[in-house]
Amino acid sequence: MKFTDSPEINLKIKDKTLSLQQDNSSFHVGTSIWSASSTFHNRRAIELGTGCGVTGMALYLLGLADIVLTDIHPVMPALKHNLKRNKQVLGKMLKTAILYWSNEDQINGVNPPFDYVIAADVVYIEESVGALVKAMEMLVKDDGVVLLGYQLRSPEADKLFWEICGEVFVIEKVPKEDLHPEYCYEETDVFIFRKKKNL
Repeated sequence: MKFTDSPEINLKIKDKTLSLQQDNSSFHVGTSIWSASSTFHNRRAIELGTGCGVTGMALYLLGLADIVLTDIHPVMPALKHNLKRNKQVLGKMLKTAILYWSNEDQINGVNPPFDYVIAADVVYIEESVGALVKAMEMLVKDDGVVLLGYQLRSPEADKLFWEICGEVFVIEKVPKEDLHPEYCYEETDVFIFRKKKNL
């Protein structure tokens, strides 16, 4: 399935179908689904920049039962609408939290560390890059991973993001051939980040 500008998207995961509403006319980036956003037993995860909730809901259906979906306050109504819309499919309302990456009280309030920090299409404003990387570092366990769906949106933010991340994380790019062909886009990549070990 390729994502479209349609106001409604249906996404099949295993034997379930998520029904997602997106608002492409909104000025908030988290109210529509961007293309980069597509064995977890007893693991904890947090998603940064959840937006409409597609990635978090999909991961929950794939077995990641302990996941917190986070975004900024203006995005919460769209996220909660989609969670409520899919409550029957999910079997419950998933946990959500308002999280501004620069707010250490909010970061501590979600009870880190997590086995997985998930994010897709979150690097597009240069001013937020430092806070994003610091939040990822604070949220992920020392032996955990950050899983990032990435598409170049801003050359300035891109340059700064990779510079800062290179100081904190060992970064591995997932080969395109390892990605599901239906959700693999030429302009997007998936990366795995692991904290550098102190020598």
